[in-house]
Amino acid sequence: MRTTILILPLLAWSLGTQAQPQFEVDTTWPQELPDRWIFAQIGGVCVDSHDHIAIVDRNNITDEEKQTNIPIPTFVMFDMAGEIVNSWGDPSVVPTDVHGCTFDADDNLWVGGNGDAIVQGYSHDGELILQIGTKHLFDTVDGTEEGEFTNSSRDRLNRPSGAVVDDGEIFISDGYGNKRVVVFDTDGNYLRQWGTLATEAERLAGTPGTFANVVHCIEISNKGLVYVCDRQGSRVQVFDKMGNHVRDIHVARTDDHVENPVRRGTAWWLAFSPDEDQEYLYVMNGGEEKLHTLDHETGETLSTFGRPGHQPGNFTHGHTIATDSAGNIYVAETNYGRRVQRFNVTSDE
Repeated sequence: MRTTILILPLLAWSLGTQAQPQFEVDTTWPQELPDRWIFAQIGGVCVDSHDHIAIVDRNNITDEEKQTNIPIPTFVMFDMAGEIVNSWGDPSVVPTDVHGCTFDADDNLWVGGNGDAIVQGYSHDGELILQIGTKHLFDTVDGTEEGEFTNSSRDRLNRPSGAVVDDGEIFISDGYGNKRVVVFDTDGNYLRQWGTLATEAERLAGTPGTFANVVHCIEISNKGLVYVCDRQGSRVQVFDKMGNHVRDIHVARTDDHVENPVRRGTAWWLAFSPDEDQEYLYVMNGGEEKLHTLDHETGETLSTFGRPGHQPGNFTHGHTIATDSAGNIYVAETNYGRRVQRFNVTSDE
């Protein structure tokens, strides 16, 4: 198959003098889906140790689309060539509105759901191995999704956005309903938590450990630090595993034309470059539909690419990102975007 690469010279610009990776959108990845399969909103993308790229799909195609298509399974795994290598998912079992995904060291896949109250772990072959929380029983005063959040339950969640596993502990960004990071062991036992909803004064001051609204992503670096997207706070908060605040990485606005920028925020999702030192930090700025390359150590924004739109290399609700072992970036789009794109790394210039 002939590979077509669309180069983005006008959509990427350097904001510093330090060398940084350059990217080109690969318009041939993924390859054609099976007959009648169609993407819905893609709630997450993640990459395993074999460079299999998994997406989690919400199956919410339109009534008109249902007349000619069928939704793809919730979990679909592609290889580097863009071919499907596995798929699974029972819509009655998976979290409602699946959100985010990560692989652990054993290549188990972990997923949240911002319309539900559970986090699930699946084996690489698609077997459900653990569920934390009870489906549609929320950590609210009355257990309903509409109830007032409590931010305190040891066995309930409230619209979790994602989870990451490290050294036998499951760190959950809990998330859309609650405003905390909550930690369980791999048997599902509660261990600890941190985080509260920021007051307006705390939001403006950037008070550590408070979240402006949605706790939108969670990742753990090779140094064992916990990175959390404070989406409407427009920053990534970094903690140690006990919840002690280490630093903030601010994701500055670059576009004065975004309507209601505080509500949209800039820090939507993050991924690390694959080198051992994780020299670069990539941040999806869904509020402005741009992807930033940051110097991991200093937090300086080195370059940015992307713009709102539907053309290859554009983003419509650019939502979650992941990197493979070669340094390529995958961007999953929800809402009206409903696709996953790969950006091939070309060089450090």
